[in-house]
Amino acid sequence: MSMKILIKGGRLIDPANHVDDILDIYVQDGVIASLDEPIPGFEPDLTLDATGKVVSPGFIDLSASMREPGFTHKGTLRSETLAAAAGGVTTLCCPPDSNPVNDSTAVTKLIMDKARQAGFSKVLPIGAMTRNLDGEHLANMQGLSDIGCIAVSNGRYPVRNSLTLMRCLEYAATFDLLVIFQSEDPDLSNAGVMHDGANALRFGLAGIPETAETIAVARDLLLIEQTGVRAHFSQLSTARAAQLIMDARAKGLRVTADVAVHHLLYTDAKINGFNSAYHVNPPLRSAIDRAGLREAILGGTLSAICSDHQPHDEAAKRAPFGATETGISGIETLLAQALHLVHQDVLSLEQLIDKLSVGPARVLGLPLGQLGTGAVADICIFDPEEEWTVTEESLYSAGKNSPLIGETVKGRVVYTLVDGELVYQAR
Repeated sequence: MSMKILIKGGRLIDPANHVDDILDIYVQDGVIASLDEPIPGFEPDLTLDATGKVVSPGFIDLSASMREPGFTHKGTLRSETLAAAAGGVTTLCCPPDSNPVNDSTAVTKLIMDKARQAGFSKVLPIGAMTRNLDGEHLANMQGLSDIGCIAVSNGRYPVRNSLTLMRCLEYAATFDLLVIFQSEDPDLSNAGVMHDGANALRFGLAGIPETAETIAVARDLLLIEQTGVRAHFSQLSTARAAQLIMDARAKGLRVTADVAVHHLLYTDAKINGFNSAYHVNPPLRSAIDRAGLREAILGGTLSAICSDHQPHDEAAKRAPFGATETGISGIETLLAQALHLVHQDVLSLEQLIDKLSVGPARVLGLPLGQLGTGAVADICIFDPEEEWTVTEESLYSAGKNSPLIGETVKGRVVYTLVDGELVYQAR
């Protein structure tokens, strides 16, 4: 029997339904039973006081690595879904680069079963487009979709042969599968570890040019146009790539795109000091790219903001900058980081919540990311003004590789509900 929960006095911001109002929310049988209209005989099992707080749809993260199976020294489905709940993320998509690779129904089932047992956040696996992500042999994409994969992708593993990629897209188009691209030309990125610009020269580090992304995006868009497949570009890092997506959408292509929160906040100047926490792929780009991405998120070219959560063990980040593994443990700080865009007047709070909830839901074609009557009660309640210090102890993720360690940030998740059940309460 599911709980009856009353959320009292919070500011409900629900962009999908154009709601921004102080409302009481009645949750029953895992759904929103009523907004502000008392239900006769409703006796709550739990009352949450949301006075002075924002109530929003639970966040949907389009890219968050769980590390399990295979890399449990970096994170587990339990540790990382708990971290997601602490970040207000109620649904997340995990890429296929586990070990073994998620190219079989057995691996998909293992991921879904373990996530369900943990019970903190919904996990939607992304299946491998090619077997073992080898870029050569097509995986059983339809079988992966049938058992629960939300999309297929080759992640950052290149499909060098354009004919092979075309065959993959034709296959996906036949079954109307969503293909997720993380476009990068491997020959251009080569041994680069940061954005190819004046700072790379100054720091003496090998650079990755913007064309490593734009040439790959251009090729992928041409093949998408040819095959008619539904496609999503994840973690764009350059202004020119965002422009290519805008042009493709104007032509009527079924393409969407997202950006990782760190590419909206930081530039390659952060590499000064060689802090390996800022070693990411794609790399932090120029101030011009950051401005272009901010424009694209405001204009609607970019539908969503993701965490690109990549937890690592301590050793992975302890070598000299260029020799460290790429990625930030970012799912718990997604909200606090994204709120910088509100503080800096880049987005309104409603626009930000749109990019964290209903925007990604639309990319996936799911009826989530909104809190109308009858909607699934996936809810995030947060205090946009509360300050807290990010420490290794405060992070639930097994990965402590956050550039925010030791910093005080503003914006904290207080409660998270999934399917009408309280799965997280701030310590």
